[in-house]
Amino acid sequence: MSFTAFTEYLQLEKNYSLHTVTAYENDLRSFSEFCKEAYEDDNIQKVHYVQIRSWIVSLVESGLQNVTINRKISSLKTYYKFLLKTKQIEVTPLAKHKALKTAKKVQVPFSEKEMETVLANMNFSEDYEGIRNKTIIEMFYATGMRRAELINLKQSDIDYTAKTIRILGKRNKERIVPLIKKLEAQLIVYSTYRKQVVATQKEELFLTAKGNKMYSSLVYRLINEYFSMASTKVKKSPHILRHTFATHLLNQGADLNAVKELLGHASLASTQVYTHNSLAELKSVYAKAHPRNKR
Repeated sequence: MSFTAFTEYLQLEKNYSLHTVTAYENDLRSFSEFCKEAYEDDNIQKVHYVQIRSWIVSLVESGLQNVTINRKISSLKTYYKFLLKTKQIEVTPLAKHKALKTAKKVQVPFSEKEMETVLANMNFSEDYEGIRNKTIIEMFYATGMRRAELINLKQSDIDYTAKTIRILGKRNKERIVPLIKKLEAQLIVYSTYRKQVVATQKEELFLTAKGNKMYSSLVYRLINEYFSMASTKVKKSPHILRHTFATHLLNQGADLNAVKELLGHASLASTQVYTHNSLAELKSVYAKAHPRNKR
C-alpha cells in the first residue's frame, strides 16, 4: 500500500524532518503488514478499531514498552487525521482510543560540579577532535539545543557582532539564543583548528575529522564518553545536557517563560517538566531561608 501522499503532506505542509517522516511511514507499513497477515487485507484506510486493538495486543505480547506502542499509535492517529482532512474517510477508527499508561521517567540532570569537572578540569586532547568535542559540550550546556539542531548548525548561524546564535528547530522554527563569553572564546579557538585541519568549505559548524557532517551516534558517543568519567548517573546523553541547561537556569531564578523560549518549546507545558528537577534546589533554599525552619 502506498503512503506517498501522506508522507508528502508531512514533509511539505507539516515541515516534519525526513527522520520523523520515515518513522511514521515505518509504523504505517508495520500495521499494514499485520492487517495483511491477520485479516488478509493491507488496506488500512478501511480498518475498524478492533483490528487496531489486535495490533496493540500483538505489540504488547512482543515485549515493546507502552511508550513505544503509544508512539506507533500516534503515527496512525496522524494518518487518519490526514484521511479525514482530505475527505477519504468520514470517521477515524481511533476516535475513542485511550493511550496506554506509561511510567514517567525522571531525567536526572548533571550537577554544576559535574559540569565543572568536564569543562574545567578534564584534559581534552590538543587536536582538532579534542577541541571540537569540548566546544560541542560547551555549546549544548550554553544553549540547551537539541542534538539534531547542533548537527545542522552552520557557521553563519553564529553572529559574533550581535553575540547571538540562530537555531533552526523542529518544523523549521527559528529561535535566537545569546552567545555567552565562555562559549564565544571556545568557538574562536575551535574555528582556528577547524581551518587548519578540516580542508572543506562545508557550511556545517561541526564536522568529523575527515571533514564530513557530524552524525547522531557520534555526538551521543562523545557526550557519553566524557561524562562517564565525571558522573555516575545512568543516562549520559545530549538530551540530559538539555535538561541540565534548563534546570540550572531555573535553579538560578530564571523565568520559566524565558527558558521556554530558549528551549524552543511550543507550549509552557513542555517546559514545566524541568520545574520538577529544580524542586530539590527550592527545598534546599527553603530549608536555609525560612525563619520557622531555622528554629
